Amino acid sequence: MDALERHRIALTGYCYRMLGSPFEAEDAVQETLVRAWRSLDRFDEGRAPLRSWLHAIATNVCLDMLRGARRRARVIDLSPSARPGPDLGVPLPESAFVQPVPDGRVLPVGGDPAELAAQRDTIRLAFVAALQHLPPRQRAVLILRDVLCWKAEEVARLLDTTVASVTSALQRARATMRTVPAASDGPAGPAEPHRPMDEARRRLLARYCDAFERYDVEAMVALLHEDAVTSMPPFLWWLRGRAAIRRTLLAAGRPCAGARLVPTTANGSPAFAQYRPSGSGGGLEPFALVVLTIPGDLITEMTTYLDADRLFPLFGLPAVLGAGAGVLEDLPGER
Repeated sequence: MDALERHRIALTGYCYRMLGSPFEAEDAVQETLVRAWRSLDRFDEGRAPLRSWLHAIATNVCLDMLRGARRRARVIDLSPSARPGPDLGVPLPESAFVQPVPDGRVLPVGGDPAELAAQRDTIRLAFVAALQHLPPRQRAVLILRDVLCWKAEEVARLLDTTVASVTSALQRARATMRTVPAASDGPAGPAEPHRPMDEARRRLLARYCDAFERYDVEAMVALLHEDAVTSMPPFLWWLRGRAAIRRTLLAAGRPCAGARLVPTTANGSPAFAQYRPSGSGGGLEPFALVVLTIPGDLITEMTTYLDADRLFPLFGLPAVLGAGAGVLEDLPGER
């Protein structure tokens, strides 16, 4: 079983890109490893390496899970932007949205920094959401060929088809991806390649954390791009533009008074776990996971996931935070 477990992170990354949910990805990987363990005596390394065999099983598991499933998306892909105001509307089911994933669940430890940076770009929320526009088999082909850099012959064996069929599916998938703005563009224009965490970004994150915890609206919006967007799954409500975000924050009063932020990373991006006063004993309870997109010198997107009860354990975050906890010195780094 240890030989199978060594492939868990790679399989989880593959299944997450296929399914758009870390919870479904973990279920898919568990099912893959169980099937592999039961069939291990029939595995023939002369026909295919263990990696290929496991990905073939994982592909079949994901295709079964995707049969009849609704396409997951980001909030900004599902509806026009809202007017500033407190009305969030009716929440949609969790299955409507691409969910965030901890970097450690899907990215390998160590290795070539350039390769790791490229892998990090392919788990970003916008890219994973764009993948969901592809039919499942095309999605598998594109991930295997363009993300994992498998040869066409390997993919053809995995899918039990021909190289010509794989090539055709890849061409169609690439053409579709070019028509999906989220695949290559952000709210502030064309997306930039991953930029390592440097001192300038650390300072920006420290300023964001400090402004948020003081609820200094002017300081917060000063860190946003003019066309920044903010959203709050599972609601369809989202805003575009620094001015609209500013008006909404000012009109909201002080809903986050006493809140604290704990840094983490999600989808290759900086993220913060937001805790708010629990009203008993002076502690703080989980409220939301905020994922930031910072392609340059300003924040272009803030996605606030409210499903803290499920997400915080997944990210290994504490269930209760002491009221005096200080986290500014522990900003997100890189694996």
